[in-house]
Amino acid sequence: MELEQRVAELERRIVALESTDREAVGSAPAVGLGDEFWALEGLRRLLAGAGAADGGVLFTGAVRLPTGERYEWQEGALTEGVLDTDWARAAECFAALGNPVRLRLLREILGGRRTAAELTELDEVGTTGQIYHHLRQLTGAGWLHTATRGRYEVPAGRVVPLLVMLAAAA
Repeated sequence: MELEQRVAELERRIVALESTDREAVGSAPAVGLGDEFWALEGLRRLLAGAGAADGGVLFTGAVRLPTGERYEWQEGALTEGVLDTDWARAAECFAALGNPVRLRLLREILGGRRTAAELTELDEVGTTGQIYHHLRQLTGAGWLHTATRGRYEVPAGRVVPLLVMLAAAA
């Protein structure tokens, strides 16, 4: 009998989810993953269980780069915590991404060009000195690290956040 009640409850919840007017709650349309806001609904359940009345944010991703590397990552934060932190600390992180050449370098590194020599061969990224300047800025802000001398990588914990930021900016 308990199983029947659980199935009935799940069916009721599915009907309620499908009939929700997404425009009325200000939700953006789902992109490429069906009509259900499964991540949002999961976040709402977690927040309700934690008693977080002010809400929170969640970003997550499972990606495979052109190099074949795979990354799965998620991060969440309560609204109160985000609003109460010192946002000035994020300035260096955002500033490092505020240059088209740096974004191009990050894209090329994610695509497999990892050495300084490979990056200096690119068109329209500047002189060798300028490229090293950009690489230092990205490294200082935590968007890159040197795996070996002259070889750069985006740290595993930064791949999905970088793609999330780019998707949010689009």
